[in-house]
Amino acid sequence: MEQSQRWENLHTSPCNLCPRECGADRDAGGTGYCRSDSRIYVARAALHYWEEPCISGKGGSGTVFFSGCNLRCVYCQNQEIAAGGVGKSVTVERLAEIFLELQEKGAENINLVTPDHYVTAVAKAVLQAKERGLCLPVVYNGSGYEKPEAIRSLAGIVDVFLTDFKYMDAALAEKFSYAPDYPQRAKEALTEMVDITQYTLPTAPCFDENGMLRRGVIVRHLLLPGHKKNAKDVIRYVYETYGDSVILSIMNQYTPVSDIAERTECKELYRKVTRREYEAVIDYAIGLGVKNAFMQEGDTAKESFVPAFDGEGV
Repeated sequence: MEQSQRWENLHTSPCNLCPRECGADRDAGGTGYCRSDSRIYVARAALHYWEEPCISGKGGSGTVFFSGCNLRCVYCQNQEIAAGGVGKSVTVERLAEIFLELQEKGAENINLVTPDHYVTAVAKAVLQAKERGLCLPVVYNGSGYEKPEAIRSLAGIVDVFLTDFKYMDAALAEKFSYAPDYPQRAKEALTEMVDITQYTLPTAPCFDENGMLRRGVIVRHLLLPGHKKNAKDVIRYVYETYGDSVILSIMNQYTPVSDIAERTECKELYRKVTRREYEAVIDYAIGLGVKNAFMQEGDTAKESFVPAFDGEGV
């Protein structure tokens, strides 16, 4: 596919890059539902060691955190940047340079965190960087709330999809992320992600000699307190649909944010996930036959997986 054809139906003005299709005139300085205009905002670009082992490796993942988000998750751990208030504006050319600088630092891959509302600009930056010597796998680290045509446009650009699958329950998706269509959107996007990574042999997931994922899909699910059924429904759907061709990452690291207690409608989120809840979900996955999965051990909610968004590397 020619580059000019990849994004002919994707626009920032009126914006239709994500399922919100909010129609914002971002090119004229307006901000979309994601709280972003047409400029690319990056909060941090540095080596990151807290992803799944096959992503972080020994060298660290070359992680680029983008500002803004098209969801409104009440429990968001990255609220500082999701709200769009933190970050530095960069050009496509500068973003390509950032990718190359991370490669020089020994990054295992280029990890694009929440890039969906900049998808065309970020893809162009990746192509520019590849023309200038970028040879690392590119990881698309998104929320799962994506348009299938946007994901489809990333064929040949993205090697690994590290995607959330937050909800199979539309009511929960509306209550916690203001996106009642999330389950259907996540299903559609995941279909495209799997198709993109399965188009060559050997089929995904494909690892190198050091156990690093070079092509494939990891589906993350963060267990929320009191919502084992939602977690089980997500795991069952992903496994029954894709089997072990998709890697599951079942996480217990949910940590209540400081203002969650003020939301009386979300009172079940005031606490951490219990060991019994998490073990029940893991046992369920094992009972289904899931073999290709990551799980977290111990009380990870005590650890901080959120770096300082101080503009490092930008």
